[in-house]
Amino acid sequence: MVDSETRWSLVRKLKQRPAPEPVVEVIRQARVEDLPSVKDIYNYFIRNTAITFDDKPLDLSYWRELHELLAKFELPFLVLDRGGEVIGFAYLQPWRQRAGYQKVVETSIYLSAPATRKGFGSKLMSALVAKARGLGIREIIAVIADRGADASISIHKKFGFVEQGHLANVAVRFGRPIGSYLYSLQLPKG
Repeated sequence: MVDSETRWSLVRKLKQRPAPEPVVEVIRQARVEDLPSVKDIYNYFIRNTAITFDDKPLDLSYWRELHELLAKFELPFLVLDRGGEVIGFAYLQPWRQRAGYQKVVETSIYLSAPATRKGFGSKLMSALVAKARGLGIREIIAVIADRGADASISIHKKFGFVEQGHLANVAVRFGRPIGSYLYSLQLPKG
């Protein structure tokens, strides 16, 4: 049992401690120095889940090329930086390379495993959709694995994406067939 004097001494010491600094979160355009973190986040999902159709980890050169391509097209490549650590990313890329699809893009969004189910995905998606609106994008397409991607389906539905179809058994991951759902979000003009 602690006596009264010791207890009050501990209280005074606790009051003298400065409050912990709040962790600053910022969603910003990806920089080249963010790409190793982006690579690591994505490669985790390649190695451990069936939610991506890539079957081998992607190297840094892939992410540099994508970063340059998206900059060339003036499309967003966002990262969620929390306290100086990139814990998620999202980007819009051209849906197809034909002129008729000029204002149609495909979205990708990934969070580090420890950052999932904490609302960070919604923050990234909100920023991404806002950027798309600002660019005059007509439609955002999402291609989502039909196995193990419940969180992705949920967040897309939350933001108004509507299922447009299902392609069954279009790929193989970990020796098992996997399909994909197509979702889209129509963005009104104005």
